[in-house]
This record gives sequence, structure tokens and C-alpha cells, in this order.
Amino acid sequence: MSFHVTSLVAGIFALLMVALSLQTSLRRIAVRTVAMDAKDDILRRRIRAHGNFAEYAPTALILLALVEYGGAPGALVWSLAAAFVGSRILHAFGMLYANSIPPRSIAMTVQHTAFLVAGGWLLYRFIG
Repeated sequence: MSFHVTSLVAGIFALLMVALSLQTSLRRIAVRTVAMDAKDDILRRRIRAHGNFAEYAPTALILLALVEYGGAPGALVWSLAAAFVGSRILHAFGMLYANSIPPRSIAMTVQHTAFLVAGGWLLYRFIG
């Protein structure tokens, strides 16, 4: 069994993780701190963008892999992949550059909906 869609998403997530981590590290250098946020709002936002990604991306990949492995229809697998990637990019953008809540709110709504769909499909397949 190959995980073509999950592999693609994992590759995208790896690049996004490095980009978010690098932005955090570069800001730490700029404000001359190695720990905490030095009370710098930009660094705080970068830390949370990176942290939120690290909190949610692994679960998204696990769910996507299980749905793909479970033989879900291609449209479902690709839709989940698009939702996971799109929501992670939109959330990072919202954390780093937006001065309002809507981008993050939309991202989290999309992501949680995708979690519910993936989780529901997996439970239905297990029970049914």
C-alpha cells in the first residue's frame, strides 16, 4: 500500500515546519533571546504559529494516512488533504500577518471539520 496523498501532504508540512521554525529562530536572533518571547509581539506570534502547527499537523497526517490506507474514495482523501494543507497555511498566515481573527478562525473551522469528517469516516468504517 502506498500513501501518495499523505506523502505529498507530509512533504508540504515538512517545508512549512522549517519555514515557521526558521522565522522563529531569526526573530530570536534579532531580539537577542534564546528562551521565552522577550516580550516581543512578533516573536510571540511566530512562536504560536510554529507551536500551533506542531500541535495539529501530526494528527492531521495520522488521520489522512489512516483514511487513505482504509480505502476511502479518492475525492474524500484529496478533500481532506486540501483542507489540512489549506487550514495550516491560512492559520500560519493569520498568526504571522493578520491583525484580525477571521483567517485563524476560518482555518480552525476548516481543520476541525476535516478532523470530524476523517474521524467519523474511520469510526463508520470500523463499526460498519
